Amino acid sequence: MSLKLIKLTKEYEHQLGEMIDEWKEDQVKNNTDRSPYAIFKNDYHDFDYYLENLELKEARDGLVPDSTFFLLDEDRNRLLGAVNIRHYLNDHLLREGGHIGDGIRPSERRKGYASKMIGMALEECRKLGIEKALICCSKTNIGSAKSIMNNGGVLENEIIDDDGEILQRYWITL
Repeated sequence: MSLKLIKLTKEYEHQLGEMIDEWKEDQVKNNTDRSPYAIFKNDYHDFDYYLENLELKEARDGLVPDSTFFLLDEDRNRLLGAVNIRHYLNDHLLREGGHIGDGIRPSERRKGYASKMIGMALEECRKLGIEKALICCSKTNIGSAKSIMNNGGVLENEIIDDDGEILQRYWITL
């Protein structure tokens, strides 16, 4: 299987729609989270707007610049997940957001893709000059914690986030 991180282009509009629809159905059915938030913040049906507003180029309104990549299975021409990389941390991200937000579409979970995608995302972090990456996940998300630890994540602490959930904060030295 050939996996790679890609930037979204018009070529992948159909694959994006399939992935987002599957994910949203799972969110309704199983009350799963929307991570990474970046791929859910806009309606993909207006694809040009979606593409234009997928990433933030300059800091504004308490947000930092970010980059969003999609994990592509080249053999099947299928998007498996997405990862959003924040270029630096503000106070909020340092507390509970971290540098990386990621997720794998429901039908492709528990196959090792998240660990691989995080590893590729860490390479992108290196390119941005990030020396230590913070990744956070809910304490109840065992799969996410494993994917982070598989990439060298060291648990710093657990906090109660703004929603009242226990959040684990992991650091990875690059």
